[in-house]
Amino acid sequence: MGGTLKADQMELLRFFTAGSVDDGKSTLIGRLLFDSKSLLRDQLEAVSDHTTGEFNLANITDGLRAEREQGITIDVAYRYFNTSKRKFIIADSPGHVQYTRNMVTAASTANLAVILIDARNGVIEQTRRHSYICSLLRIPRLTVCVNKMDAVDYDKKVFDSIRADYEKFAPKLNTSSINFIPVSALEGDNIISNSDNMPWYTGAPLLSHLENVHVASDRNFEDARFPVQWVCRPNQDFRGFAGQIAGGVFQVGDDITALPSGRKSTIKSIVTLDGELQSARAPQSVMFQLEDEIDISRGDTIVTSDSIPTVGKDLRAEVCWMSESPLRSGGMYMIKHGTRITRAKVSGVHSKVDIESLDEIDLDEGQAVSFELNDIGTISIKTAAPLCYDRYQRNRYTGGFILIDPATNETVAAGMLQEPAKAAPLPEYEGFVI
Repeated sequence: MGGTLKADQMELLRFFTAGSVDDGKSTLIGRLLFDSKSLLRDQLEAVSDHTTGEFNLANITDGLRAEREQGITIDVAYRYFNTSKRKFIIADSPGHVQYTRNMVTAASTANLAVILIDARNGVIEQTRRHSYICSLLRIPRLTVCVNKMDAVDYDKKVFDSIRADYEKFAPKLNTSSINFIPVSALEGDNIISNSDNMPWYTGAPLLSHLENVHVASDRNFEDARFPVQWVCRPNQDFRGFAGQIAGGVFQVGDDITALPSGRKSTIKSIVTLDGELQSARAPQSVMFQLEDEIDISRGDTIVTSDSIPTVGKDLRAEVCWMSESPLRSGGMYMIKHGTRITRAKVSGVHSKVDIESLDEIDLDEGQAVSFELNDIGTISIKTAAPLCYDRYQRNRYTGGFILIDPATNETVAAGMLQEPAKAAPLPEYEGFVI
């Protein structure tokens, strides 16, 4: 059937913007929303200058008073809009190095990253850092927008030079596709439609590219994973396990295993607010009823018995350090993985990434190790309770975690789990033994 799709029938694309301070991320999003006619009248009035009649497009996402006073993005701002082809959730992330941790938050659920580069400045350290973090978080698609082309007279040589610089380190990035688009967010060039100012660019404008990029294969539909968020027991005749499916497909009658206990049962029914289902897949939120009364609690994971993930306490992970307090060698933290929270300590450090070259530098045993704000590297962690996980490369949802400082409740690191391996031991953190 033809015609325009209804909103609930449209595919959803989650993307975020990344780049250095003043590269024009907020202006770009404002231009997308403005030119696609996705702003309400009161939103336009809130960002308009009543004297000149002009709009400050950056203020559409920079809503905090401190952001407008300083002219920078501090917190992550989310905006929703849709066209006739697709629904979008945009995350406008900060560019300042101090707020890289907020950029990691924005990137954690994205299908695509829009990386902005100021045409006047070219590729800089923050460009490499943000690109590497996107690679680390396994964001499969990068769209590099060379912004402020109006400030360099729409010169094709400038665009080609920046593209060549970026492509020098691009082979070190773990991503399936990289697209380059020359734009002017302020003037609207190559945002909604192709610009007459850059006839030499023959590719799609940004919005068209976002509407047509393929994202259906991003989730893992092979390995069935269901982290239990809540045990529902309204009466003695009903016991259900509620949560959001993190991977794969479950069907009534499937043989399942509850981890980490290893107890087995069969799915009796799959319940939702709209009634029962015969099957459910990621990322649906559902409730399972099982044939057997086995002990399952919040933090446990239900999997199909023919697809068992790794279960263990000794973890190896890539981390992005997000705290101004450095990583404590052997220090105690809390680890939040899916719906499970347990104690953890850093038992070893393997390597750190040189942001300038994007090379991974191995750390020798006994070498003094310190992870500072925005450092990226590979560490080993030992947990008090076993975790059920997949490699992050296989499933972003069962392979990701955060570390929390138990004293301040601050999120100090975001991590991506690898295959378990032993690391060179660090000095024991006094008072914590697992």
